[in-house]
Amino acid sequence: MAEKLMKNPFQLVIVDLDELPKKWGWLLALGIMMLVAGSLGLVMVVAVTLATVLLYGGLLLVGGVLALVHAVKVKEDMWHGKLGHILIALLYILAGILVLMNPVAASAVFTLLLGGFMLFIGALRIAHGIRCRKNGWKWLLPTLMGLVNIIFAVIIASSWPVSGLWVIGLFVSVEMVMNGWLMVLTALAVRKLAGNV
Repeated sequence: MAEKLMKNPFQLVIVDLDELPKKWGWLLALGIMMLVAGSLGLVMVVAVTLATVLLYGGLLLVGGVLALVHAVKVKEDMWHGKLGHILIALLYILAGILVLMNPVAASAVFTLLLGGFMLFIGALRIAHGIRCRKNGWKWLLPTLMGLVNIIFAVIIASSWPVSGLWVIGLFVSVEMVMNGWLMVLTALAVRKLAGNV
């Protein structure tokens, strides 16, 4: 097993070359494509939001239809959960239709749920930071992350329902940019390490 030590500004990391992809060129190309797509998404956050919501609505609808077909076609007469599965499938279908019929309203609802989730996670992270400080552990990073979550939740709530048009697209685009950078940096590290073997 070929192992190399890489100096990291934060720690010493042992990298196992067998665990890294061999075709770094494909990883680099995919990373660059994700960087480009994410950067374009940052410019067109409303379009990305609506596309994401429509995709989610389509997945709900298809999943509901498949679940309904399965629940109806199953040949088990003694299956007591059959009615429950049919009702859940119908709810999925209804939710998918509602999302597809009005993606703007659906994005507003999803954004409000996301804001509530961020508020909850932020409060948990701050509580964790306070517990860490009481125990003498490192507490600053979890507390700062919790504060950032709460700030995002306040921004989402204060500009709601307009924030429903851009928040989801912004999050998806930022995720693509971050993932793209991760792939590019991983590919370059693999190339450098493979050349030193």
